[in-house]
Amino acid sequence: MSAPDSFPEDLYQTLSDFQQTHLLTWWNDLSQQEQASLSAQIQAINFKQIQRLYAPEETTQKAESPAQKAERATRPATVVRLEDRCSSPSESEEATKRGQKLLAAGKVGAILVAGGQGSRLGFSHPKGMFPIGPVKQTSLFQILVEQLRARARQAGKPICYFIMTSDATHDETVEYFQQHQNFGLADGELYFFKQGTMPAVDADSGQILLEEKHRIAVSPDGHGGMLAALKNNGMFDVMREKGIDTLYYHQVDNPTAIVCDPEFLGYHQTANADVSVKVVSKRAPDEKMGIVCDVDQKTQIIEYSDLPDHISEQTDDDGKLLHWAGSTAIHIFNRDFLEQIANDDARLPFHQANKKVPYIDASGTQVAPAEPNAIKFERFIFDVLPEAETVLVYEIDRQREFNPVKNAEGQDSPQTAHAALNRIFSSWLTSCGVTLPAEATVEISPLFAVDETELKQKISTDAQFTSPVYLGE
Repeated sequence: MSAPDSFPEDLYQTLSDFQQTHLLTWWNDLSQQEQASLSAQIQAINFKQIQRLYAPEETTQKAESPAQKAERATRPATVVRLEDRCSSPSESEEATKRGQKLLAAGKVGAILVAGGQGSRLGFSHPKGMFPIGPVKQTSLFQILVEQLRARARQAGKPICYFIMTSDATHDETVEYFQQHQNFGLADGELYFFKQGTMPAVDADSGQILLEEKHRIAVSPDGHGGMLAALKNNGMFDVMREKGIDTLYYHQVDNPTAIVCDPEFLGYHQTANADVSVKVVSKRAPDEKMGIVCDVDQKTQIIEYSDLPDHISEQTDDDGKLLHWAGSTAIHIFNRDFLEQIANDDARLPFHQANKKVPYIDASGTQVAPAEPNAIKFERFIFDVLPEAETVLVYEIDRQREFNPVKNAEGQDSPQTAHAALNRIFSSWLTSCGVTLPAEATVEISPLFAVDETELKQKISTDAQFTSPVYLGE
């Protein structure tokens, strides 16, 4: 096949060098607009990278698997346990003060990962738009943004929110924020950046698949793609200009996450950590959570699917789980550490996943495979952990801080998150001396009170409420 007349000769040569000229099979059938679109997609591909990542097993020496690493796993070295914090209130108070000082200096920014759709919840929109407030059906986005604003108000300095979207969620997310006036965030405090994509390749040949005659089959490059997305979209430049050197990272599906938690920030600073990780004590050995552990003196996360049963079930001398620390995907990163990783592409590995990917076959027919036919490439943000000098592992109260919305029903569902929010808010009012009606439904906007301490300054003990209770700005 020779290059079509209207296709750049140099780009065709690249396709030829990497055995990917099949991408132009239907070039002459395409409209000018479709040709321009396909050409742009092809230009965006790093063919050398794809060739390096695709390597049939028989021709490559396999790296050590996570399951093999797990055989050497020990408990993480630098840990702050929840019971220790509870028994040392003065230490916690000092950490909180240090965190508040960081916030007041304007050195903290927040990253929200919001690239997922709500399809598993039967919700055909970005998951962040899902209504979760017990009384007002406040969206996940609004709850988290209002927390950020409340924390900024306490600090007396704005906190920038960097929100990572995806191809699937970007336009609708931006429009949603615009419709709600960014929930009160100023333009200079809110930045959207889009997660990258990677082409899917045929598992047998390594050829890049076409989803349609003019569209390459791509998929998000994983939450680890955040580093390249931050760099490519100029977000690191923004952070440096604003003096932001500490980044609070969390995901959109957890409405009880404590955004920019001052105590966690304080412990992070005290440990002089590059990365800090919030963990919860696993409910059971087979709970589907990545474990935080040390392997060869390097703290890392091993996915539950890579953890052999005999490792996950190990116990210590007291009969407690040896690998108890379940990752909540809430982190603190030093910005300069992330920049170093982003500037050295080899330090964050890609992982291969065998998936069913619809494609166009050689005759131009659309095929929906019944079995996995393709390889997708993705990166995981937790793979930066072994690159860090110091990783702080910080245990939290699951009931208070980790109630994600992942499943349509059952555990980690809207119902359980809704109940958690109601329970947390009700307990705050009860601690203020307020008597609530039985089975009361309660929602407190973070702009009214971001925590129990702030609520006590606003509520008198003789306050009377009827259900449902909503306390807003």
